[in-house]
Amino acid sequence: MPTLLRIDASARLAGSNSRVLGDHAQALWQAAHPAGSVIARDVSGPDMAPIAQDTITGFYTAADAMTDDLRRATAVSDTLIAELQSADCLLLTTPIYNFGVPAGLKAWIDQITRIGHTFAYEDGAFRGLVRTPRAIVALAYGADGYAAGGPLEQTDFLRPYLAFLLGFLGIGHVDFITAEATTADEATVAQRMQAAKAALHDLLPANAA
Repeated sequence: MPTLLRIDASARLAGSNSRVLGDHAQALWQAAHPAGSVIARDVSGPDMAPIAQDTITGFYTAADAMTDDLRRATAVSDTLIAELQSADCLLLTTPIYNFGVPAGLKAWIDQITRIGHTFAYEDGAFRGLVRTPRAIVALAYGADGYAAGGPLEQTDFLRPYLAFLLGFLGIGHVDFITAEATTADEATVAQRMQAAKAALHDLLPANAA
């Protein structure tokens, strides 16, 4: 049974354009996989705590040397990694905040980027260990001009970072869908969102296997 892991990062629970794109993508995926399951995780709230000293210590402690305290410190990481490794597709939705990733998404990334679990370092080289074959990333930008050749292209530290990270972890097929100018007038926002949704239809046709 195929599994979709959906990660939402916008601090807005209502009025979030990235979440709207996520809803659309999830509906398309479920239409193509009616017997599939969805794991939904919102990383914007206080439950997504940043890693702490004991978490990092646990990451670099051998399994036979783990203490109860270290197991507790890495329990969230264990859960999040298990979700990711079980997924056939990762659906990640996020806005750009101050030219980069929201804090909650960075906390999730720090919890799941773990040596020996989602990446390895062997013979002087890194190797991704994540088994999820595909990711779809829906991005929302308040301003216009982040696309290639645009005036804000050099200030976009969101898409390049996520593209590198997901590939680093071993996800071989990553598609990005973007909606820019989401703080513009109503007609512009509607046009940009409709274009992003149309792009999702191309990525997730309802008759996909």
